[in-house]
Amino acid sequence: MAAPLIIICGPTATGKSDLAIEVAEKFDGEIINADSMQLYQGMDIGTAKLSEVERRGIPHHLLDILKVNQDASVAAYQELARKAIEDIQARKKVAIVVGGTGLYIKSIVDEMNFPETDPSIRIKLESEAESLGTAELYSRLKLLDPEAAVAIEPANLRRIIRALEVIEVTGKPYSANLPSDVSLRYPDALHIGLAMERTTLAPRIEARVHRMFEQGLIGEVEKLMGEGLLEGTTAQRAIGYAQVISLIQGQLSQQEAISETIVATRQYVRRQETWFKRDQRIQWIGEGQPRLPFIEERINS
Repeated sequence: MAAPLIIICGPTATGKSDLAIEVAEKFDGEIINADSMQLYQGMDIGTAKLSEVERRGIPHHLLDILKVNQDASVAAYQELARKAIEDIQARKKVAIVVGGTGLYIKSIVDEMNFPETDPSIRIKLESEAESLGTAELYSRLKLLDPEAAVAIEPANLRRIIRALEVIEVTGKPYSANLPSDVSLRYPDALHIGLAMERTTLAPRIEARVHRMFEQGLIGEVEKLMGEGLLEGTTAQRAIGYAQVISLIQGQLSQQEAISETIVATRQYVRRQETWFKRDQRIQWIGEGQPRLPFIEERINS
């Protein structure tokens, strides 16, 4: 069997990380993270990052590569991820990309353009954000480019501004710079998506959020705030972390922070579903369907 590229994607809390471990053990693989928040050092509990023990000796790439005061970049991620794939495959191992950040996965397998910036437009948009607020700019993005809005968190002001900047610079929708579902770089990649009914997923999300708080999410955020969490713009917007920051700053009670994290996670799941369901390459494993045999059959066919 030639060393393939396997992609395991889908909404939050569907079991992607655990399946990736099973696949790596079965096919002598190594895992590449495609969760934008697991790039950050110390953001462990709130991102459900597997511990060293849970990784069961499987090498993981692109975890803990940024400090919380640094901003993540799709372009930088693309370069690092492709280098990791080349390295893994050069050693005759199977590269397994796993995560729920659809744009990051697309940046690996498809060709993406990264238009130049225009400082004057960027400054204008940042000024508008200060006076009008993030929600107003996000509403503008939804009007100008609904497809791009699906891919961007409503609270991620940096990416909202970037999308609006690209629209103004190029005169085209930001999504026009996103790739099509035709991969020239990895045409033989096996795209696997994990599907789960909302009635099953909802309680899993709720239990997961409660577990994060029980495991010490508040303490983790307090520690990261001391390491510069509030200095960057990306990490502090992460679901769970943003709510705990508001809790620590006295804007929310603990119960409110938990409830808002659950709601935000459900909203994120809906955006993930919308994003991934447009990709016709993805072969979906339904709820209750044996997962590893499904992948094994397609690799060996």
